[in-house]
Amino acid sequence: MPSNRMQLGLAAAAIVMSALLAAALAPRGPTRGEARAPDLSRIIPLAFADWKYVPDIALVIPAADAQDDADPSSRLYGIYDQVIGRGYRNAAGATVMLLIAYGSAQDFKLKAHWPEFCYVAAGFRILAKSESAVPLSGAERPLELTRLIAERESRLEPVSYWMRVGREISHGIIDRQWIRLKYALRGAVPDGVLIRTSTVGLTAQASFELQDRFIRDLLAAVPRGDRAFFLGGT
Repeated sequence: MPSNRMQLGLAAAAIVMSALLAAALAPRGPTRGEARAPDLSRIIPLAFADWKYVPDIALVIPAADAQDDADPSSRLYGIYDQVIGRGYRNAAGATVMLLIAYGSAQDFKLKAHWPEFCYVAAGFRILAKSESAVPLSGAERPLELTRLIAERESRLEPVSYWMRVGREISHGIIDRQWIRLKYALRGAVPDGVLIRTSTVGLTAQASFELQDRFIRDLLAAVPRGDRAFFLGGT
């Protein structure tokens, strides 16, 4: 498996290329994302299925200028339009940490806070990275997402995340740049949302199984009219 340094080098090269493309194809007038962002503090319930919000959970967060919002479970970071960071505990006592970060424009600054960068910036090592899919209820296709195993000293934190860019779920750096390029050719900038779950104190396999259940329960609790905000589509 490539070293963390090699992965970061490749990622940095992709970001530089995308920045050059963005400069060349920058829209000449005001633009905004196509999806209308819901109020995340409203549509993400504090309790759903057998999960309940627990305060004072220490999440790894984007390193931007943070300021407390009126809701202590919700903070707004300078380059994002909305950020929700919460911990949830189920009836069995297992805890999942949830971070949702929304930006109305998927520009260069937002890309610096993908989990691979955010965790390394917080002093973690990325031990493993893989792709997976979470089966969803009904006729919806499985949700494709990325798995990370991050470690800092004695803290092992398995992470699952996905990112919607415009109307699509993106799969890696190159795919994100391709989506942005398609929008740029139409003179538009896509919006984007990052949804991240993580756990500590469990094995990687147990963590990912717990996170999959949490993700299914969370999406089932989101109002149907707002599901496209998280899953893409028309």
